[in-house]
Amino acid sequence: MLTEIVEDYDAMSIRAATLVAQQINEKPDAVIGFATGSTPVGVYHHLIRMHRDEGLDFSKLTCFNLDEYIGLTPQHTQSYHHFMWQNLFLHVNVDPRSVFIPMGMANDPEKFCDWYEQQIQASGGVDLQLLGIGGNGHLAFNEPGASLGSRTRVTALTQDTIDANARFFESSQEVPATAITMGIGTILESKCLVLMASGEKKAQAIKATLEGPVMVMMPASAIQLHANVHVIIDKGAASALEYDHHDGIAESIRTDAS
Repeated sequence: MLTEIVEDYDAMSIRAATLVAQQINEKPDAVIGFATGSTPVGVYHHLIRMHRDEGLDFSKLTCFNLDEYIGLTPQHTQSYHHFMWQNLFLHVNVDPRSVFIPMGMANDPEKFCDWYEQQIQASGGVDLQLLGIGGNGHLAFNEPGASLGSRTRVTALTQDTIDANARFFESSQEVPATAITMGIGTILESKCLVLMASGEKKAQAIKATLEGPVMVMMPASAIQLHANVHVIIDKGAASALEYDHHDGIAESIRTDAS
């Protein structure tokens, strides 16, 4: 595991976008896993800039998203379909036929989850998966208590997650209580994981993820089981860390001032 501590949110976003761009340039037909929420918005801003100014080519990519609320149409302004198209896909030359986002309005959500897993497998698996982390340590919508071997499935959201996401809705009562999410087991099968976090609100979750034991009550800690993880956090998110991470938890820590 490689952990980089950078100055701030923008530095985190640039670094993560650079890693995605490197993956695309090395393998133009790569399979990229995308995340939603406030953390990756800056990454997508920089990827759009790279496409516009540097010719970064998305045309051969296959894209899978981590999750989606159940009960929201793709056109709903708070759906993750809408988020991804508005924040990235509309602004690059991605092939819409190669974009896969869980369908919150599926007639049979359980059957859809099985189909989604099959599409990931048929694509050859995810080459690089972007990840954020919730304040309670959730990965995608894998909440505390989720099995570390879980697959794409329907899951209930905790009140903590509902409250955290309420800022995007008129009220917490409007936040869906269930979602479709890639499972932790599915995520861990990606060839490379890039975990991002920014701000002191994520500091305790990052500390538990990097310095605590692997446990189901801290889902993000499962990244310790993966052989190829790149953690990019700003100084706020790193503020609770106690160790220098040269002991095998991570290979190095860098700051953009060094």
